[in-house]
This record gives sequence, structure tokens and C-alpha cells, in this order.
Amino acid sequence: MSIDLESLYIDLHRHPELSFQETRTAGIAAGHLRDLGLEVEEGVGITGVVALLRNGDGPVVWMRADMDALPVQEQTGLAYASTATGIDPAGNTVPVMHACGHDMHVTAMIGAVEQLVATRGEWSGTVVVVMQPAEEYGAGARAMLDAGILDRYPKPDIVLGQHVTPLAAGIIGVRSGTQMAASDGLTVTLHGRGGHGSRPHTTVDPVVMAAATVMRLQTIASRETDPQDVAVVTVGSIHAGLKNNIIPAEAALELSLRYPNDEARARVLASVERIVRAEALASGAEREPEIRTDHVLPPTINDVDAVTRVTAALKRTLGEAAVIDPGMITGSEDVSWFARDAGAPLVFWFWGGIDPATFAAAVASDSVAQTIPTNHSPFFAPEIHPTIEVGVTALATAAREFLD
Repeated sequence: MSIDLESLYIDLHRHPELSFQETRTAGIAAGHLRDLGLEVEEGVGITGVVALLRNGDGPVVWMRADMDALPVQEQTGLAYASTATGIDPAGNTVPVMHACGHDMHVTAMIGAVEQLVATRGEWSGTVVVVMQPAEEYGAGARAMLDAGILDRYPKPDIVLGQHVTPLAAGIIGVRSGTQMAASDGLTVTLHGRGGHGSRPHTTVDPVVMAAATVMRLQTIASRETDPQDVAVVTVGSIHAGLKNNIIPAEAALELSLRYPNDEARARVLASVERIVRAEALASGAEREPEIRTDHVLPPTINDVDAVTRVTAALKRTLGEAAVIDPGMITGSEDVSWFARDAGAPLVFWFWGGIDPATFAAAVASDSVAQTIPTNHSPFFAPEIHPTIEVGVTALATAAREFLD
């Protein structure tokens, strides 16, 4: 009896879990993989799952899907919308939603493995299924690798992965070279001198310092970067103070930086440090600011030859018009750590999850950015069909391309 992938997806969507807390999700995935006859290991890199499908001699294909959700309050209005909450790393109770589509990734992976098992008489080789935690922290791939999976499992000849995105359902987006940007996550702590809100002249106000720093950081992309190049500097979080009549002693900024290569990374990081330190000095801070790196993600670089093979296979299966070059995406991923550590080629692609008619209407009215919810939006929810079917087909087709 085949797996009911729609029910699986709805269940996962209703029960999202934060990074490194994906115990229920991992257990469900592991159960399906065991039922399909795979050798399964759980608890890899805290909550990851690795499964092995041996089918004679031949190439080794690693297929990866991520499992974690985000601290977002879902506003889709769907009958199966999440009402879940979780505890974030700071100990706060937060709403949780699969706002990035990782529930769809898990579902498509299970469906693709089911296809490969059903057709194992047509191919030979080994498939390693990697169900990864904590992609949203940029830490899950590294945790699984640090747990020694390259030592315990056959090394890959190719690493494959995919991500649902706001393209029309039925469309695959893949390109050679840099598919996604590199990223650093930084926490900047600005030190002032606290005091009474009625006596600001006796303080060094870190809130004003933070405001000036946020505004000046925007000039890295708008004034220091060639308009033909790519650089993103986002301040996603500001925390300072507890009461309106108290000037706090410090303020913290959380930054997300994106760039296409190491040269751009070095330039942007140097600019961030220059601006942060200069604004602190301009504010009269008596203590140097602190800049902490929370994560580093390399660019997601697709292998040219492998992309050529996958593109041809997907066009044969889904049709010529179904595969496009989406350009470089300024989002970032940690999937490439698997390929980099193994010295193997990578192919990572996007597949659409938006109703085709809705997407076409948005394109016609030049309103895609305004009307189509994107990943991390509280309104993001892929169309169940044909998104599941295309995700399953794409992953299974790409794997079969490299299996004898």
C-alpha cells in the first residue's frame, strides 16, 4: 500500500517543531523509511535521521531534506494551519509554523524514496537519505557531519537537495554555479551608559546608537556596493531596554549578511565592523562594541556537469518548459556542507508551490512581490497538489540520473 503523502504533509504542517527540537518529525520520517525497508539511524546531530538504501554495486547518491520550522504565527487561514507553540533558545514561548516549506521537503523525500524502492529492479547503487535538523539555524548539516556520518556511511558521488519556493507549481528552477548566496549571522552588542529617561545627558544612550548604526549599515548595499553586484545587509532584530523611562546600558542587533563570493564577504564584513565601531565612537561609548559571529554559511554552488545531467533528465520527465534558470537566490543554505566535506558535486534546485493561475495573474499584473507570499511569511503555504507530486518526481528523477 502506498504512503498517503497528502495526509503526511498535512500532519507535518499541523505539528511544526523548532530547530534541534524536531523529535516528532524525525520519528515519523524514520518510521516511514523503516517501513520502506531502509536501515535507519536516529538522533544524528541531535535530531537528524540517516537512512540507507542498498541496492547492489554502483554510485552513491545522498539525498537531503530539512525538517525544522520557524517561530512564526501562521496566518494562512487553512483548515490545517498550525496552532503550535515552542520554546526558543532564549526560553520564550513562541508560535511555530512551517513558514519555509520544510514539511513539504520531508513529504517529497519520503515519496521519492518510495519510488526508488518500488523501481529498485531498474537501478543499482546506494542511496543515503539525510533528514537534517536545524537548517534555519544554519547548524544542522554541520552537526550531522560533526557526528561522523561521512565515516559511518558510504561517501557520496553526488549530493542532491531541493527547496519549495514561490514559483508556479510544476516549475523547477536550477542553475549551474552559485545557486544561493553565502551568509553570516552576526550579533552586535552596543555598550552605553544607562540612566534615568528624564536625564539623558548623564547617559550614553545605546538606543540612539543602535538607531544610527542600523541606518548607516544600509549604506553598505546602497552606497558601497556596485549596483551590478549583490550584497544584502539586514538587521532582523533589535533588543534594548525594559521600560520607557529607563535608558538601558546596552542594545543588541542581529544581522543577516548575504554575498555571492568570498571577496564580497570580506568587503561587507569589514564595512560592518567599520560602521559599528565608528557609530559607537561617535556616540561617545566608553566601551568597544562586541561583534559575534553566530553562523557562517558558504555559497551554494552547483556543479556544472551534474546540473547539465539533472536538467536534461528533468526536462525529459516534466517537459522542456518546466525547467528554468531562476538566477542566483540571495537566500542561504547549509546543504553544501555535505558536498564540501565529502569533496562531492552538488545539485540543489527549487520547485514551485504556488497555484499556477494565481502566479500567472500576479506576473500579468506585475505584482508578484506584493501578492505572492514568500518563504518565512506567515501566509506562505504551498499548494498541496501538484507540489507534492512534482517534488517527488524531481528528487527521484535526479537520483535515478546518477544511479546505474
